[in-house]
Amino acid sequence: MILTKAQYDEIAQCLVSVPPTRQSLRKLKQMFPRYLNGVGRNGTAPVLLELANEVDYAPSLMARIILERFLQEHEETPPSKSVINSMLRDPSQIPDGVLANQVYQCIVNDCCYGPLVDCIKHAIGHEHEVLLRDLLLEKNLSFLDEDQLRAKGYDKTPDFILQVPVAVEGHIIHWIESKASFGDECSHHAYLHDQFWSYWNRFGPGLVIYWYGFIQELDCNRERGILLKACFPTDIVTLCHSIA
Repeated sequence: MILTKAQYDEIAQCLVSVPPTRQSLRKLKQMFPRYLNGVGRNGTAPVLLELANEVDYAPSLMARIILERFLQEHEETPPSKSVINSMLRDPSQIPDGVLANQVYQCIVNDCCYGPLVDCIKHAIGHEHEVLLRDLLLEKNLSFLDEDQLRAKGYDKTPDFILQVPVAVEGHIIHWIESKASFGDECSHHAYLHDQFWSYWNRFGPGLVIYWYGFIQELDCNRERGILLKACFPTDIVTLCHSIA
């Protein structure tokens, strides 16, 4: 799809000022006919993907906006979030074949957002949890994993609780959380608020492993009970070592 500079500026300004929410779709109504005109000429062309690239917007988020708008116009009741997410994960559920193809192209070509990226992140996260489990077993450390803890009734748990605490760099550790990501300020502060301090309140001090590194200055809560590392610690002191 080729846009004039005026059309590009109009869409870009609209997307900058409007978040991709269901309430914002009315404000994006002028964009929708452009998409319809494009697919009307060639239903297999990646019109929606090209539109997202033109306005520098995440393709999967653009697909969500257009899909929500489509369903609003063709359904008696507004689509639920679960229905939208299900269709984004499996575009074959979308009742319009042309739109399904457009959404699919957006999903598979988005390297930052969307269900495909979420699946990759989940797989990488699981891979590092398995790695951490193997390292704990290699060190003969007894633990309870997340599934075992939830079976005991805990709703918010770290990846592993050590049944016998250990010491790392002079700090007592009761639990270990695996994060297969880089610890930047934004994500780390969110994790502190939503997870780490809750773990500390329930289980005591613990260790967070950011496998892809972190900002050094963020490791400032050691004395309060949250230690950050970029790899599995090699200087673990167990109760047996202490007795010896």
